[in-house]
Order: sequence, then structure tokens, then C-alpha cells
Amino acid sequence: MITAYIEITPFDVVKYEVDKRTGYLQVDRPQQTSSSPPTLYGFIPRTYCGDRVRDLCPGAEVGDGDPMDVCVISERPIDRADILLTARVVGGLQMIDGGEADDKIVAVLRKDPIWNDVQDLVELPPALIDRLHHYFETYKLHTGSDVAVNIQKRYGREHAYRVIEAAMEDYDEKFGRSL
Repeated sequence: MITAYIEITPFDVVKYEVDKRTGYLQVDRPQQTSSSPPTLYGFIPRTYCGDRVRDLCPGAEVGDGDPMDVCVISERPIDRADILLTARVVGGLQMIDGGEADDKIVAVLRKDPIWNDVQDLVELPPALIDRLHHYFETYKLHTGSDVAVNIQKRYGREHAYRVIEAAMEDYDEKFGRSL
């Protein structure tokens, strides 16, 4: 199980992000298209995408320097961000954004009545993973943009654990030992 901090929901038309300096949730940018995130979206606290995460993402030049992103699937609509929740990791999407490793971990909400038995990404409906894939390949697009986002592969639970562990080690190296 992991703890996830949720920054945006499928109902948000604005992308929010925690300001690293203050710790407050702030507006990052309005969504540029009609596309909305298909799941809850946030990050795993006390993780950092640095060299170890980059090393697990062939073709990436660096880690993106942010906490590890997470998409959390919930059967019931959660329409509020700026919350913590507990989720079980089932897989991820290996993404490179402008040369930076920017993986998206996929998890299911703990005790969710529909998704509770899902253990690995391949057990989720392909249409849901396709929506996540499409969202992240297009979420920065707007008229006249030239976005270099590429999802290289989808991976299961075991690789996701390795990516999270790498991000925890990157965090410890950069900021000191986790609590």
C-alpha cells in the first residue's frame, strides 16, 4: 500500500500542483484541451524522480525532479483534491516528457468495492488504460504546441515497485532519510 496526495480529480478543468516552496496547492495551468484526467492524479509523498528513476527509463536524459506521479482508480467519484488516500499499486506507464523520465504509477483505492481484487495492470479494462495513455500523451497539447511526450510502455506491479523504490532512494539521497 502507498499513500497518495491527490492534486487533481477527473472533474477539474484546471491543473493544480503543490508549490514546492510553500507546500500549498496552487494553480499550475488551465487544461488546454477538453481532455480531463480519467482518474485521480497526484503524487507519492517522499519520492523524487532523479537518477535512479531515470536509469529505469531507457532514453530518458534525467529524472523530472518531481515526486513520483500516481493515478488512483476509484469506483465512486471523488471530486475533491488536496487529500491523502491509501491505494494499492498495480502498474504504471513509462513516460518521457521532454527528455525527462516522468512515469505514471497506476493504483487502485484501498477497500474499493469494484477494484479491490485487482492486483496487476493487465487486470484493468484496456479502455481505462488506453484513456490514461491518451490523456498523458496529449494533456500538454494546445494549438501551436510542439510537445515531446512519449509513453514507451505499460508495465505491471513488479516493475512499478522497482520504480517507486528507486524514487524513494532518490528522495533519500537528495533530502535525507525518509521518516
